[in-house]
Amino acid sequence: MNINLDPSRDDLPLMANTSHILVKHYVLDLDVNFESQIIEGTIVLFFDSGNKFRKKSSSTEETCRPESNEACKFRMLEPCHISVTNTRTFSSKMGYNDFAICGKGEKDTSGKDGNHDNWKLASEISSSKYCCDTGNHGSEDFLLVLDCCDLSVLKVEEVDVAAVPGIEKFTRSPKLTVVSELRNQIVRELVTLPADRWREQLDCYARCSQAPGCGELLFDTDTWSLQIRKTGAQTAPDFPHAIRILYRTKPQGRSVTWTSDQSGRPCVYTMGSPINNRALFPCQEPPVAMSTWQATVRAAASFVVLMSGENSAKPTQLQEGYSSWHYYVTMPMPASTLTIAVGSWTEMKPETYSSNDLAAERRSFSPSEADFRCVGVCGHVEYPCRFQNASAATQEIIPHRVFAPVCLKHTCQETLLRLIPPCLSAAHSVLGTHPFSRLDVLIVPANFPSLGMASPHIVFLSQSTLTGRSHLCGTRLCHEIAHSWFGLAIGARDWTEEWLSEGFATHLEDVFWAKAQQLAPSEAQEQQELRAVLRWRRLQDEVRNSPEEMQVLRPNKEKTGHVSDSGSSLIKHGLNPEKVFMQVHYLKGYFLLRFLARKLGDDTYFSFLRKFVHTFHGQLILSQDFLQMLLENIPEEKRLELSVESIFRDWLESSGIPQVERNFKPH
Repeated sequence: MNINLDPSRDDLPLMANTSHILVKHYVLDLDVNFESQIIEGTIVLFFDSGNKFRKKSSSTEETCRPESNEACKFRMLEPCHISVTNTRTFSSKMGYNDFAICGKGEKDTSGKDGNHDNWKLASEISSSKYCCDTGNHGSEDFLLVLDCCDLSVLKVEEVDVAAVPGIEKFTRSPKLTVVSELRNQIVRELVTLPADRWREQLDCYARCSQAPGCGELLFDTDTWSLQIRKTGAQTAPDFPHAIRILYRTKPQGRSVTWTSDQSGRPCVYTMGSPINNRALFPCQEPPVAMSTWQATVRAAASFVVLMSGENSAKPTQLQEGYSSWHYYVTMPMPASTLTIAVGSWTEMKPETYSSNDLAAERRSFSPSEADFRCVGVCGHVEYPCRFQNASAATQEIIPHRVFAPVCLKHTCQETLLRLIPPCLSAAHSVLGTHPFSRLDVLIVPANFPSLGMASPHIVFLSQSTLTGRSHLCGTRLCHEIAHSWFGLAIGARDWTEEWLSEGFATHLEDVFWAKAQQLAPSEAQEQQELRAVLRWRRLQDEVRNSPEEMQVLRPNKEKTGHVSDSGSSLIKHGLNPEKVFMQVHYLKGYFLLRFLARKLGDDTYFSFLRKFVHTFHGQLILSQDFLQMLLENIPEEKRLELSVESIFRDWLESSGIPQVERNFKPH
């Protein structure tokens, strides 16, 4: 594999200035048009600029220190469209100011990419020069930066939330005379409502999203971002805390795939693109921007809309031939985890239920499993958490549905439907409480680029997992179910640390699958050893045939998790086309966890893992969080015997195969 690494092409920029302001909730209102292959509508973003969300970067100094003030100014009639071919463009030590600088003579390409800028409007209002600073320096307008790509942005406006009937109950200071301050106070109160008022909160978000606009905002786009500001709003707290963006996707947008299903009918789905969801809606992509969302999606009545959502949505009939679907999520997660699929899917149901299936759904914890129910206060921001729900803690099998083209009905009934209950039950027996209340499984079209993908409340599976015997389908289903805990409920704070998701899911898929099959210990060990041998050969092959840089699980080493002062950063090798074919994060992570489980013993290791899940669910972590808790929870003599710190460093920060496993020999 001959790969030439080029940071200007291979590294994925995260542009949003999350250190200054965070999206707390998205309300999407979208129409899906299969004739034009476009999704269009509005998205309303609700912000919080509170100090408790601000993180001071330790990795960068002030990022905009030009030799003259002129170098850091926007020219209203010369909107900038920055190419990503400059090797300096997305350095992790640079903030937004380093590349959002418009020089004289740059050509306005907004018409070519379909974006409608309104910089000319600004020239009629005030000065033709604006500072490109995204921070809070008090001298120029605050600039909101959102991650955005392959979208046509048509309009951006402030939302008059104060016009919503009954919303005055969210105003602490009714004597406020500045209307903009009143609006922002309403949103601040709304986004901080306690978890037990989540239904009221969702309803208020929906009503506020339908409020009239109260003034267009200035905006511009470049290759990777949408930049918005309000004249006179000099700081993040002054910036409108509720804005509406009218936009449409593009048929070639890299976040969505328009195709046909196995029955030849049109469909569209998000594909887990390397650029995440920024070509589906303008958003804050950095993981730290954890938000909730709700969405109303309209399509022709013959289509089914599936989405990341806590509710099992049913269609609402609109005018003749169209239906509307509504989903919501109350657990804050990165915007990249939202998934949508629209197609002529059919819900697959088993022909008959066996008595064993029904018994499994009613089964609760046995006395030996009582320690799975950890107690104590959760460490995440407040939301309606299942880990604090006694009935959820004993629910081995969560409600689930299966969707696929009708031509796959028999295959799904024979293979997939009967595997889901035992796989869910096995996962629960290992890790305890399911983080999500329900699960949809969709068999995606043949062009789906991997075997599966997990998102909140929904899993995509490739049709190829249904072929042959149940082993491939079962192991892949277990892998995606494992992501409910590792990858979704617990996310990586730095996306270069993929092993925190894929390494854990790969290790746990073997454990879950052995339990789902009810194998004897000796049979489970034999099966797992065989799989370890196959993975070992794959890892050796990748190490021999890939660049050393792409073999490192923590490529940023001690700087992992660091961002610029604005919150922008980059994902090393995130756009490298060969990366999607590599398994190094899966395999090196798997062998590290397999080594620890063998050395500590299954009882000690999985008891620790359950405690880890309870401690960190609903949060973002780095490798050192796992290491630190591991060191605190194993006996000192075992810690010294294993040299845990050096093992971690060997596995995560070096290329090749770590010394501790080079002499790997299966039983």
